[in-house]
Amino acid sequence: MLLPIGDDNRDRRSFPFINYILIVTNIVVFVFLQKLGYNVHFTFSYAIIPAEIISGHDIVTDNQAIVDPLSGQSFEMPGLQPTPIPVLLTLITGMFMHGGLVHLGGNMLYLWIFGDNVEDRLGHFNYLLFYLLCGVLSGLSHVFSTLFFGQNLLTPCLGASGAISAVLAGYMVLFPHKRIFIWMLLFVFSVPAFVAIGLWFLFQLSNGLGTLGGEQAGGVAYAAHIGGFIAGLLLINRFAKRYHR
Repeated sequence: MLLPIGDDNRDRRSFPFINYILIVTNIVVFVFLQKLGYNVHFTFSYAIIPAEIISGHDIVTDNQAIVDPLSGQSFEMPGLQPTPIPVLLTLITGMFMHGGLVHLGGNMLYLWIFGDNVEDRLGHFNYLLFYLLCGVLSGLSHVFSTLFFGQNLLTPCLGASGAISAVLAGYMVLFPHKRIFIWMLLFVFSVPAFVAIGLWFLFQLSNGLGTLGGEQAGGVAYAAHIGGFIAGLLLINRFAKRYHR
């Protein structure tokens, strides 16, 4: 496993307060609104439900009895809840929620390492627009891939991964040779950004292609990662040029 733990920030000139606000917002939502993942009703209300995005209106379902295949015990899974906001806005709210501490921690680590440099190059306001726009496009990528490949349209999708994938793409374009510090087993070494992020994207692509036509692998929405990354590649220079002019 290749885990990024830092990068070379000597050329960064501005304080990345938007990036820190995004990180804090994700943490606050998970801890205080999702109640560390135990507030399932809140999570289902504000997560992205592909069927709702496609239809444009709420879908409410009954609770379901689920049997744990490992323990054999049954428990009740809450059904989909009414969405207190227009369903299209869940494309934004969904990117600020997470499925667990590992999900949250991994996403925030990537955002902390890569987001500050991208914000420094784009400017604060452009970075926020880039992050939100690419997050929405990544959510739409998941919705339409779910529809196209016949997956379960009622499965909630949430997490900042799609928007962060766009940040990674932007980082790779703007700083292809910046050194990324990687932890692997007991060793730490540095590689150029295009190598570290390129390998990450190939992993997403191979896993995404391997799950076409079936359910999400391990609950991971690879289509959102791939869609966010492509959106970042296509949009990063446009946002960067706007700022420099």
